[in-house]
Amino acid sequence: MKTLKSFVFVALCLLVSVTVYAGDKNSFLKKQFTTSNGYKLNYRVLYPENYCPDQQYPVILFLHGAGERGDDNEAQLFHGGDMFASHANRSKYPAIIIAPQCPKDISWSSYRKPEKDGEKRYYPSVTPITKPMAAVKELLDSYIAKGIVDTKRIYITGLSMGGMGTFDLVCRYPNLFATATPICGGANLQRLANFKGKTVFSIYHGADDSVVDVQFSRDAYKTLKEAGIDVRYKEYPGVDHNSWDNAFAEPDYLEWMFLHK
Repeated sequence: MKTLKSFVFVALCLLVSVTVYAGDKNSFLKKQFTTSNGYKLNYRVLYPENYCPDQQYPVILFLHGAGERGDDNEAQLFHGGDMFASHANRSKYPAIIIAPQCPKDISWSSYRKPEKDGEKRYYPSVTPITKPMAAVKELLDSYIAKGIVDTKRIYITGLSMGGMGTFDLVCRYPNLFATATPICGGANLQRLANFKGKTVFSIYHGADDSVVDVQFSRDAYKTLKEAGIDVRYKEYPGVDHNSWDNAFAEPDYLEWMFLHK
């Protein structure tokens, strides 16, 4: 009987592996999560190639930018989806990738856009968590509750609006994430100065960003460094807002995450 159970278990693992493997962003499964208060959040999830439900895996939470908001449950993978789903990365860095989609006309985190020339984007120091971000946290908690998450290896990354959301969620839950990788994002500096968590940061930004001022990342790096936080920063000369292309191409973009617990 024990041998039969082992055979069934192995067969189940292989079936799950074959089901989710395609090698590009189309291999992400389409899901919808309903929160405890009835809010519905679209998301995509990608399991490791050889996923087995009795094991625990790292989680990478990926937050897209403003341009990928909507309700199609596809646009959030426009940038980075193929990178996460490539056979090489899934083999070398087995993880559960969770990619939620933020609805239109709302953001992962609160900020005020410039209203006239010369003004800068403003990030408040105290603000309620947005509805989609609260749903993201509850979604993540639901995967943890399943017992399939290595809670010492939960990583968060995001670009543009998602980079801002990365800063925001880490500040709200300073003991949850092993690493945070905000790309062309920004945050309130007082929140970063008061950060007491053990999260390690890797920040990326294009020097010629015409959408989100590169100074936000420069200041975030300096503030975190002065606060004694483990942080690194890479800036790309001549690169505009699409610095995520450069970040995703870094040979240690994923490797760096997996070095930390």
